[in-house]
Amino acid sequence: MTSSEHPAMQPLSGKGGLPMLEVANEQAKALISLYGGQVLSWVPRGEEEVLFVSERSHFTAGQPIRGGVPVCWPWFGPHAADPGKPMHGFARLMTWQLTSSVTLPSGASRIELMLTESPETLALWPHPFRLVLRMEVGSHLRIALTMENTGEEPLATTSALHSYFRLGEAAHVHITGLDDTFYIDTLQQDLHTLQRGKLQVNQEINRIYLDTAGLCMIHDPLLERQIMVKKEGSRSTVVWNPWSERSRSMADLGPEEYQHMVCIEACNVRHDGRTLAPSASHTLATEFAVIH
Repeated sequence: MTSSEHPAMQPLSGKGGLPMLEVANEQAKALISLYGGQVLSWVPRGEEEVLFVSERSHFTAGQPIRGGVPVCWPWFGPHAADPGKPMHGFARLMTWQLTSSVTLPSGASRIELMLTESPETLALWPHPFRLVLRMEVGSHLRIALTMENTGEEPLATTSALHSYFRLGEAAHVHITGLDDTFYIDTLQQDLHTLQRGKLQVNQEINRIYLDTAGLCMIHDPLLERQIMVKKEGSRSTVVWNPWSERSRSMADLGPEEYQHMVCIEACNVRHDGRTLAPSASHTLATEFAVIH
């Protein structure tokens, strides 16, 4: 079987009229929003939905979509010098261009999107760039963000693939793969702490795990599955759940939805931020699979 330029992909107008792509092949189906370059759904054949999207999420230009796999770039968190600029950068607030779609020899579908500088981005961040987002939809979901400096000055960036995973019930879930790893606890004034054993998802969590390149496993007994979360081009991992109190202050997250989600994010943040020389590029990638 050779690659085809006509995968099982259907453009559609999604919630809020946002442009989206529906992908379906023998291995999986997915929903991708061109606004934000964001995978919103991935369902491997014979499985339930893997990703979480809030029922209260905004589907409005200028607002982020709460869930799926948002692209945080060229900064993660608040802007260091201007907190009035968009949280987590502007990539998740822009409409990306579809540049290619092919069916791979494996039967998986590969979708490629691109984002470059525009008057809107230059007003927020005065630098030329090229972002290429490649998504392979099959029995595994792989998302790779390649960032390229097309200008003449070095670019300092932080970034994340901010993956939201759907859970049966968070309090029954635990995460492995981060044992014996130091993390920054942003809820405890950036206290550096060593993770010992598995991580329970039973309270508010906002941690940056340091110097870790390995995979994580989400163990979900209620949904009777494990989700493997791999990454490449990353030495930092963020784990986040807002839990009950913080959820009440979030207009785009239902008051009980924290019980059914956790974020495990492939990142280049803090000391793992990347500075790109002119013409240089870096790829940050993540990959998911369901295991029984």
